[in-house]
Amino acid sequence: MSSLVAAPKAVSVYEVGPRDGLQNELRTLATPDKARLIDALVASGLTRIEVTSFVSPRWIPQLADAEKVLALVKRREGVTFSALVPNLKGLERAHAAGLQEAAVFLSVTESHSKKNINKSVAEAVAAAREVASAAHAHGMRVRGYLSTVWGCPYEGLTPVPRVLEVVRQLADLGLSQLSLGDTIGVGTPGHTAQLITEVSRLVPLEQIALHLHDTRGTALANALVGLSMGITTFDSSIGGLGGCPYAPGAAGNLATEDLVYMLQGMGVQTGIDLDRLVGAGELAQELIGRKLSGKYLQAALGEREKQASRARAGA
Repeated sequence: MSSLVAAPKAVSVYEVGPRDGLQNELRTLATPDKARLIDALVASGLTRIEVTSFVSPRWIPQLADAEKVLALVKRREGVTFSALVPNLKGLERAHAAGLQEAAVFLSVTESHSKKNINKSVAEAVAAAREVASAAHAHGMRVRGYLSTVWGCPYEGLTPVPRVLEVVRQLADLGLSQLSLGDTIGVGTPGHTAQLITEVSRLVPLEQIALHLHDTRGTALANALVGLSMGITTFDSSIGGLGGCPYAPGAAGNLATEDLVYMLQGMGVQTGIDLDRLVGAGELAQELIGRKLSGKYLQAALGEREKQASRARAGA
């Protein structure tokens, strides 16, 4: 392992492409194609995948087929599927579909919360508490997403004390993990280090995940800071899919292949086969019908094409 940072020996990669990525695409994939993509992600070695969202189809029509997707994907021992669950109705649907984990979503800033889920932060905390309680009664784990932690598209940079105020309100929800989201990709290494330092006074480091967007090209740099400080779970999206419909101009998530390439180069174990991950990224690109932003994906696909061209020339 490189001596650049004192990194953990192993890291968990939490794949959000099938949910956070596809919900922002103009093209709605057919249900069998979503299942194919999820199966390809599992085949690459990913063991934590957020596969869909149990929200009203009126809000996110791209994910209206949640139950059908879960009926098609292959379940494997050691692989956890989760879904975003906004309310009790969504939770009952998720539980009936056999999910082991539910994710609740909150914004730190009032403006984003209103735009995103039409609730104040206080109302969102109350809803999350209700869902978490019911999920635990079903024996499900609950993951929390905290959005606009670094900055908000409507209010600018988010004051750290405001972040901590909301984190404190989540302390009694029994969350298995709290994912801190850089929704608009404004994070810088120093800012990231400050946030992790302060939040880890309230939440154990092993329960904190980072959900980084690459709008300004700093997602990997912020992930490296988190790694050096002991963060062991990182959210990412195949090919860099994603964004936020209520965060204008926000680029996609940190690309899973870029993250895994960096981690493997540092000797950090992920359990992921990078070649198979590229195959999943190639499939995602084919299904969506456009070139994805993941840098390692494009480099790997470009190299494959060169090799194929040389092979054809020599035939």
